[in-house]
Amino acid sequence: MDQVSLTLIAAALLLYSVVSGRLSGTMVTGPLVFVGFGFLVGAGGLGVVDLDLGHAGIHVIAELTLVLVLFTDAVRIDLGTVRRDHRLPVRMLAVGLPLTIVCGAVTAAVLFPSFSFWEAALLAALLAPTDAALGQSVVSASAVPVRVRQAINIESGLNDGIALPAVLLCAALAAAGSDGVETSRWVEFALLQVTLGPLAGITFGYLGARLLDEAEQRGWVDDALQGVGILSLALLTFVATELIGGNGFIAAFVSGMTFGDTVRHPCTFLFEFMETEGQLLMLITFFVFGAALLPEGLTYVGPATVVYALLSLTIVRMLPIALSLVGTGVRLPTRLFLGWFGPRGLASILFVLLILEEAEITHHGELLSVTVFTVAVSVLLHGLTSAPLAGWYGRLASQMGECEETRPAVELPLRDGHSPTNQSQRG
Repeated sequence: MDQVSLTLIAAALLLYSVVSGRLSGTMVTGPLVFVGFGFLVGAGGLGVVDLDLGHAGIHVIAELTLVLVLFTDAVRIDLGTVRRDHRLPVRMLAVGLPLTIVCGAVTAAVLFPSFSFWEAALLAALLAPTDAALGQSVVSASAVPVRVRQAINIESGLNDGIALPAVLLCAALAAAGSDGVETSRWVEFALLQVTLGPLAGITFGYLGARLLDEAEQRGWVDDALQGVGILSLALLTFVATELIGGNGFIAAFVSGMTFGDTVRHPCTFLFEFMETEGQLLMLITFFVFGAALLPEGLTYVGPATVVYALLSLTIVRMLPIALSLVGTGVRLPTRLFLGWFGPRGLASILFVLLILEEAEITHHGELLSVTVFTVAVSVLLHGLTSAPLAGWYGRLASQMGECEETRPAVELPLRDGHSPTNQSQRG
């Protein structure tokens, strides 16, 4: 980035920070502000900011952001609590997520007949992860029952890491069909990445947690440097896994899950990091998206792109989620509410920057365009509807009485680091 770009980003962050309290709970979300501002000053608007997506600095920021998002998301979601207290997101992840990818792939094959099967599947996988930050008013609204808002929070915290292997496999197979390399070699490469990654993640996460617990018990750890060690563990996991031929992003996600379920001492720094440095990286990513990715993606936008984006955010997402919740006891309005609040955001952007940009795929431009346009529409629509629909659903829930939706449940931290008052105290 040049000095003009850095100046504008710094100014935007400063101005947004001083009004963030006033904007909290409104239709004006952080991602919406930074995507809009990035587009205004970037190639799609005034052209003041000229960002090269191939620049090493952009990729370093994207890699760092994805590693830390995958790791901290996995740490903050207590799997034991989820198993005991949150069956809705378990259904949404175990049944709804695979159905969403299948439904998205079929829709892409129909709307884009020139796509290969694996390109259609790749598009669906790229857009499968959700981002609760785009509907912050929903996951932080006290009027929305805990079980419902935590279903959205937990799903978005885990589905990026769960969808990542599907993205990698589909990208490898799509590339194999377009560059003339034997499919078996690509499959072998992809399988090596998705098997070594989890193994390395489990190893580093477990050893890191045990090391921290032992150091805490002996009084060796300075509280101010505790976080440095934890974040270093995430980066060490990523780099070491890449060196041995595995996928570092999958390893970071698995390492976070293993670390969070193994560590016994509270790691409050992670929540502080998510509130500060994590938010900084997220907003910068949305700025880069608006300034560079969105103008490039709009190049290929056509009627099929618009239709796919709208279907992806509605039927392709809402029908599988509704089906996944059959038998849970939640009512139809709740199923529709949970289905709608599956915003596409940070994970899809980072997957595009780091995976789609690296793969030699025939319809690279069209895949980029559809993904980018869908995320942009999601940022707008989910940002604008989060506060009004949270209020509407909250009023509806208040009339439900005792039911599945209103049962008490433990709250887990949000991606922005805010910890509800009755959350369980964990690493």
